[in-house]
Amino acid sequence: MKKLNYFLYVFAILVMGCKETDKSLKIKVYQTSAAGNKLTKVTEFKKTDSMVTLKINLEKTYQTITGFGGAFTESSAYLLNKLSKGKRDTILHAYFSKYGANYSLTRTHMNSCDFSLSNYSYAPVEGDKNLEHFTIEEDKDDLIPMIKDALEISEDGFKIFASPWTASPWMKDNNHWVGGKLLPEYYDTWALFFSKYLDAYKAEGIDIWGFTVENEPHGNGNNWESMHFSPKEMTDFVQFYLGPKLEADGYGDKIILGYDQNRAGLKEWVDEMYRDEASSKYFHGTAIHWYESTYDYFPEALQYAHNKAPDKYLIETEGCVDSEVPKWQDDVWYWKKEATDWGWDWASEEEKYLHPKYSPVNRYARDIIGCLNNWVDGWVDWNMVLDTQGGPNWFKNWCVAPVIVDPDADQIYFTPIYYVMAHFSKYIRPGAKIIEVENSDDKLMATAAKNPDGSITVVLFNEFEAPKTINLLLNEKMVEFTIDAQAIQTIVIPKNDV
Repeated sequence: MKKLNYFLYVFAILVMGCKETDKSLKIKVYQTSAAGNKLTKVTEFKKTDSMVTLKINLEKTYQTITGFGGAFTESSAYLLNKLSKGKRDTILHAYFSKYGANYSLTRTHMNSCDFSLSNYSYAPVEGDKNLEHFTIEEDKDDLIPMIKDALEISEDGFKIFASPWTASPWMKDNNHWVGGKLLPEYYDTWALFFSKYLDAYKAEGIDIWGFTVENEPHGNGNNWESMHFSPKEMTDFVQFYLGPKLEADGYGDKIILGYDQNRAGLKEWVDEMYRDEASSKYFHGTAIHWYESTYDYFPEALQYAHNKAPDKYLIETEGCVDSEVPKWQDDVWYWKKEATDWGWDWASEEEKYLHPKYSPVNRYARDIIGCLNNWVDGWVDWNMVLDTQGGPNWFKNWCVAPVIVDPDADQIYFTPIYYVMAHFSKYIRPGAKIIEVENSDDKLMATAAKNPDGSITVVLFNEFEAPKTINLLLNEKMVEFTIDAQAIQTIVIPKNDV
């Protein structure tokens, strides 16, 4: 996190290394690289001309990690059900087994979203203010079986939070799936909807950890399911309706995350959400997305949100390479600056600079490390599985997922993005504390965490074309190794060496 001249310190460590005490750190190094490593354990290193010193400071701690993971969507679940049982199981184990990415924090949608097969609502009957006809029947073919199977595979378990894209059209001022606002006469009904959802999923054996109040309350350009809230409207809904309703129905322990859109708008939202003690009571944290830019993770906005509510969650709840048809069995593409996003075509001229072509791997690695170094405690990817078109998506809003499948051929492609996610989710576990890393090279991204079991995980990202030799210092111990060009690396220090 800081640049530091370590010359005298390193010299002292080297001198102390001549003593009988063992001053060498024992580490395991796992690397994913443009050269072909895929979370590969690396044991041999060549020294380079570029030397970086990293010092881990156990005394300086930051946020506690909630988890890492992805989203259960109807599209992903539908695709899994089109695969053979063997291939379906392979994907679920890759995401949820301790031998795979071991996801610990996940999201799903309430009612339909763009990554559904069609528009649907759990409250289909117009005027049903008491939700007597509430039903999650639509989820029982694909979505719920995927979640249940993932829970069966996961040894550690994982948290699930749910997000609505819109209320039923009949509850809105425009009577439409897209856009519009919740009519005031249905505020009580909409709060009841959340409670009914908890009841229904609990009956299926699925415990929902919490909610975001609304996916992308600014809307999405009148494209797919959405419902608009201003910061005051959302805060009032949570303070006077949703929070009290969940509390009254015995769900006061459920997490409520406000906002749930891009980081550039954070200030006005957290100022309103945490305007006073009464409003803050029901907000447990803030949810953010990354679509404001392909490379900027907005550290100032993240710092502001944390400082506004330092004891609350700050979770990145959605990110993906959007407006792209994924490349099939082409690892090179995921490392090249060929991908674009919505902003490449649609951003205003003054904001075009935020949306250049940028490598998908770089985007994920840069954003996750940048978030962890600026108080974010959870990072959730979007769809876990998509097809070779980047769907299915009823609006044809094609996107990239870490795992791509060809259901007709019963084939799976684990993209490099899958391995990037695993570098964090597998080795930084819930309850870990982010700790300070003093870094002598501002072109090498680095973050570190101390896990609940006492082990330490360090994640490095070298975006550039030259490898770097690393001197890693912890207490009075040191180890030297190399990170390759265009590589992400996870270093694990066992607890007995800390």
